[in-house]
Amino acid sequence: MTEHTVVIVGGGPTGLMLAGELALAGVDAVIVERRASQDLAGSRAGGLHSRTIEVLDQRGIADRFLSEGQVAQVAGFAGTRLDISDFPTRHPYGLGLWQNHIERILAGWVGELAVTIYRGREVTGIAQDGTGVDVELSDGESLRAEYLVGCDGGRSLIRKAAGIEFPGWDPTTSSLIAEVEVAEEPELGIRRNAFGVHSFGRLAYEIRDGEVVYKDEGPVGVMVTEEHVGPTSEPTLRDLSEALIAVYGTDYGIHSPTWISRFTDMTRQAAAYRDRRVLLAGDAAHVHAPDGGQGLNTGVQDAVNLGWKLAQVVNRTAPESLLDTYHAERHPVAARVLRNTMAQVALRRPDDRIKAVGEVIAELLSMEEPRKRFAAMQSGLDIHYGVGEGHPLLGRRMPDLDLVTADGPLRVFTLLHHARPVLLNLGEPGGFDTTPWADRVQVIDAKYLGTWELPALGAVTAPTAVLIRPDGYVAWVGDLTQLGLADALATWFGPPTAP
Repeated sequence: MTEHTVVIVGGGPTGLMLAGELALAGVDAVIVERRASQDLAGSRAGGLHSRTIEVLDQRGIADRFLSEGQVAQVAGFAGTRLDISDFPTRHPYGLGLWQNHIERILAGWVGELAVTIYRGREVTGIAQDGTGVDVELSDGESLRAEYLVGCDGGRSLIRKAAGIEFPGWDPTTSSLIAEVEVAEEPELGIRRNAFGVHSFGRLAYEIRDGEVVYKDEGPVGVMVTEEHVGPTSEPTLRDLSEALIAVYGTDYGIHSPTWISRFTDMTRQAAAYRDRRVLLAGDAAHVHAPDGGQGLNTGVQDAVNLGWKLAQVVNRTAPESLLDTYHAERHPVAARVLRNTMAQVALRRPDDRIKAVGEVIAELLSMEEPRKRFAAMQSGLDIHYGVGEGHPLLGRRMPDLDLVTADGPLRVFTLLHHARPVLLNLGEPGGFDTTPWADRVQVIDAKYLGTWELPALGAVTAPTAVLIRPDGYVAWVGDLTQLGLADALATWFGPPTAP
């Protein structure tokens, strides 16, 4: 039996991000991935929202993604695009980039951090006790870990094996997506009919003068809503052909599929994100319709919330109870995603009355205040954790300010590259004594000369000092009286070191 500190099951975006977070903290974390390589059949998720780009920027790797993707305004609700170009963020946009590229880039980063990946193997069973979890693999090998994290998708074996309930709603609609060759040129673009939305589009493209120009050759991407909810079995070329004929009257001679996949609006969420030494993240914890493109983004942000907490627990600097804050903070975030995706699915139903509701919603979203509020929600920039009452910054993302320090200019996100907490002192230099936490928390004296502004909220009072967690959220706001600082440090980063 091979022993590791943390075993992560699933090497998709969530599992990769979590492995990177743990590796930055010096944790022996490994990934078990059923695929023999990082290759991914199918496009799946198609981009990153603003907050996810910020999270990657906090680790110093955002440019790797930005250099390969297409910057665009991707936030939207029920077909209404929500422009965030005026938002107070260094990344007031989304990024068009297929999941296979997102995974490849993340895997490259994780590789630099020397994370071991057990490829071509599946977990067949787990058993946890008071000190750890035994993990059985499909090749007969066994692993032992202090903690196990299931990042293994909506059908998560880990969730089922841990006995965690997955309540929610069964699917009411299903769609097929595929990459195929065609014998006849299809009708490109979007079509709507009595049972849904359908589209054809060329996959091969080039960027000319900043614009995406599709080529008139190569494989075609297709999405077609099925007249009736499809089975849970893997879809076939025949399924796709029949669905196309029902909509277009022809299947355009589709052949040689690269991949075919089915997605539904099934909406479920794990009742608990943790059962003792087993935790869930990403689709293993929540599944929903793809409307709004929030699934991958929510999973990556799950990983960044969990990573530093789990690292502190296994490194014995914080008590195990810190892990309870993972469910407390992330479960409500995903619950809201489930709610807004269900609403969007309802609004795209081809019914005249629903269409009227959609038109009213679109009119409301054209107004400034609703636009800001929904855009902040869809882009992940308004997430608010309940860390306490007081300053509006508490529990919200720390803005990436351009600071002035004795050593020169410095961005806030640069301070987070190694996933270590920061006490940022913007008052009198040297005014804070954090000696009992000196091994865990950086103290930075700096000045900021601009205004403080938060998405959707607007301008807020400039703080004297802020305590920033490794995930970029503010855990304490105060001044040189240090009132409440010791409690916040102990709550999030463990008890003080004895003198």
